Amino acid sequence: MLQVGGKALTLDDFYQVIFKNTAIVPNEQALEKVEASFNFLGNFSSNKLIYGINTGFGPMAQYKVSDENRLQLQYNLIRSHASGGGNLMQPQLVKALMLARLNSFMQAHSGVHPELVNLLAELINKNVIPCIFEHGGVGASGDLVQLAHLALVLIGEGEVICNGEVKSTAFVFEQLNIKPLQIHIREGLAIINGTSAMTGIGLLNIIRAKKLLGWSVMLSAMINEVVGAFDDHYSHELNRVKHHTGQNAVASQLREILKNSQMTRSRSEHLYNPENIDQEVFEDKVQEYYSLRCVTQILGPVYDTIAQAEHVVVDELNSVNDNPVIDHENHNIFHGGNFHGDYVSLEMDKLKIAVTRVSMLSERQLNYLLNDKLNQKFPPFLNLGVLGFNFGMQGMQFTATSTVAENQTLSYPMYVHSIPNNNDNQDIVSMGCNAALLTKKVIDNSFEVLAIQAMTLLQAVDYLDCANRLSNQTNKVYTDLRAIFPKFIEDKPKYQDLQQVKAYFESAELIS
Repeated sequence: MLQVGGKALTLDDFYQVIFKNTAIVPNEQALEKVEASFNFLGNFSSNKLIYGINTGFGPMAQYKVSDENRLQLQYNLIRSHASGGGNLMQPQLVKALMLARLNSFMQAHSGVHPELVNLLAELINKNVIPCIFEHGGVGASGDLVQLAHLALVLIGEGEVICNGEVKSTAFVFEQLNIKPLQIHIREGLAIINGTSAMTGIGLLNIIRAKKLLGWSVMLSAMINEVVGAFDDHYSHELNRVKHHTGQNAVASQLREILKNSQMTRSRSEHLYNPENIDQEVFEDKVQEYYSLRCVTQILGPVYDTIAQAEHVVVDELNSVNDNPVIDHENHNIFHGGNFHGDYVSLEMDKLKIAVTRVSMLSERQLNYLLNDKLNQKFPPFLNLGVLGFNFGMQGMQFTATSTVAENQTLSYPMYVHSIPNNNDNQDIVSMGCNAALLTKKVIDNSFEVLAIQAMTLLQAVDYLDCANRLSNQTNKVYTDLRAIFPKFIEDKPKYQDLQQVKAYFESAELIS
């Protein structure tokens, strides 16, 4: 069981809860601070003008709200802002959002009642997932619309996903004996003010981008094997003179994957052989195409971009992104803009550009395998049947090309796309949730492209009948994938095979 509060959550903590369904419990000491913050707010707010307690919201903050309407004000805020549109977010994304919001509350700077954090933890543990829509948040006062739908469920209204079905919140709460939240002072504003939607989605994006990069390194190793590439382009000696962490990490991974391959070649044993110098035209290709020999230089920046995104978004996960901030230890309340989502928005834009680059590399490696004029090693489209009569992987290349083109278009940054709104109160906004959701789409697409590349590599291995000469790691990938995607000669639809290979990439653990 994972304790939330009292210490910073890590990306691995997040992974265990979202992907492994590890149960959570609020840390007792942190819970005491939450209660102290709540009690301080109750005392401090008496006879003072404090935003969101006895005022309206946003540009309506100039209007005072009477004491008898203060609690109803919070319900009005929740109900009015539960106005999302588009598709429902996938349950994993919503659970990530919930954990991020809970962790923010556990910093004890939001003035919420402990009842709220206990209820949120209960919903996470019981996998009661609020119905939250993709469209709505502009990421300025945080993810207002998405978090309003969370708040709507917490007060017992709206709908939830439970056991895979959309059901009335009131019905599910009654069935599971869950008590809805009763607003105390400012829980409505506290729930919807914050970056928890973009942060939760962003953390899932980082986890999946790491896995995607791992597979890209694996498939890049595999293509270098099947074409008999020289091994110096991923050597320690070549890469160490370029002082980038990511490049050297990718080179190290390639060396580990290929350490016992019987297919990659040493330049000293071939091109450096004195007998070759007398040839006018060299039979061996002196240098491979860039998509094969520049893997460390191309994927290295992706590695570094993911690492930077992890650092920033994990910091956001463990931050207070509320307004105002309740400082019970210094006996004050501070108004500002910690709910603004620029940090996450910028990292998501950088991440989706990097992931698009991964898909572009995959598409170029795929094209090299399919184009016999380039590789001079395989039949066109790795067609193992009759040329002109059968088609091999020809049809699948169209899907890969189309999907990469979509990634390239989706990579336009949201960070620079602010539209003022809220009567110009929110005159510059982050669009952070949009950025995170678009990044998710790019990652989804990229897993699909890599699946097509992998299917093609399997055909190449079988054409050469070289599985027994692959490295231990690439041979295992070959064996595992052939169990779900058998070798084919005759033409048949492959859309279901594509989905199965993509699912394997999403779920399987990389050896290295």
